[in-house]
Amino acid sequence: MREYAIHTLKNGIRVVHNRITSTKIVHCGIMLDIGSRDETPDNQGIAHFWEHMAFKGTRKRKSFHILNRLESLGGELNAFTDKEKILFYASLRDDYFERAIDLLTDITFESIFPANQIERERQVIREEMSMYHDDPEGSLQDEFDALIFSGHSLGMNILGTENTVNSFQRKDFTSFIKEHIDTSCIVFSSVGNIPFEEVVLLAEKYMGGIPTIRSAKHRKKFSGYKPRERSLKRPIKQARCAIGRTSYSIADNKRSAFYLLTNILGGGGMNSRLNLSLREKFGFVYSIGSQFVPFTDTGIFVISFGTEPSQLSKSMKLVEEELRKLRENKLGIKQLASAKEQIMGQVAMAEESNISFMMMMGRSLLDVGRIPELEEIFTRIRQTTADDLLGLANEMFDREKLSVLRMEPK
Repeated sequence: MREYAIHTLKNGIRVVHNRITSTKIVHCGIMLDIGSRDETPDNQGIAHFWEHMAFKGTRKRKSFHILNRLESLGGELNAFTDKEKILFYASLRDDYFERAIDLLTDITFESIFPANQIERERQVIREEMSMYHDDPEGSLQDEFDALIFSGHSLGMNILGTENTVNSFQRKDFTSFIKEHIDTSCIVFSSVGNIPFEEVVLLAEKYMGGIPTIRSAKHRKKFSGYKPRERSLKRPIKQARCAIGRTSYSIADNKRSAFYLLTNILGGGGMNSRLNLSLREKFGFVYSIGSQFVPFTDTGIFVISFGTEPSQLSKSMKLVEEELRKLRENKLGIKQLASAKEQIMGQVAMAEESNISFMMMMGRSLLDVGRIPELEEIFTRIRQTTADDLLGLANEMFDREKLSVLRMEPK
């Protein structure tokens, strides 16, 4: 069982640390409760662009000095933006932990968005967009998000559009940050062999002086889902397909049971029902999977796969057949017990990753205000019954309520 400690600075920023004595590497990051869903159609992509620009200059460091500060020590500095979060994070030897927290604070709160760097980064992001269009798997997910969350910011592409990316100026970044940043919705998370007292002292030193900031932002909740079907033509060789719908939020009591059901259907194991049917039995796909991603007010469930165009209809029928079986046939005692052991093993293995645990702590504090213990997760899984899964299957896998996106070769 991992132990962690939490400290809250006067400005509301929370510090959470998990001490691991068996490692020389520390992973740490500043996570903000800001993401692409906080954008509008006019500034779509600005959160992701801000993530890029954080590395391009601060009040006391130029871009080269930022990039070289940890890399010269063999460390790594990185960031990501998703629908609801931005994370700036670092991994390096724990001897240089102070250097990491100093740099992360600097790029998060002191970026100056130099005009010449904005122009350069536009081109970089346009290249990223080109790579995205060349990646049918990635673009399939984004197109499916747009189908499911039609008319809502959750359906907008994190990269933005070419028009919005070309329009951003320094004032757009500063106004977006001013409107959305809130120190009570920021977490500094770390995992490594460092005493918690030292982590708190350094957090106070570098982040304690940041003024208290409160935001009046209000996230628009998604509602009014309607099942839709859409076909796209793309310059690809394989046909690709996504099938799914909205699902449960982070706080929903059904979330753990639905994770279990999704794992049985098409989780990461080679023994998932979809993999055994479409790949092992019929050889129609190289890979197929199902995924459940919860957000603060809703979620998304999706099955995705690629296959030869001539096998697309057959593959879709096989998927529907596996969904039907889960709706009509209750799992036996041995099947249910095996499924529970499998997902508990996967969860335990995921927790072994220190960098993943660092990210999980930050996200959990922001989303639910606490960090669930591993045994708590196991208890919820063990308490799930076959009747629970049958009820969820009938609620979530109703063919009339599923949306379908086909991406086929031109």
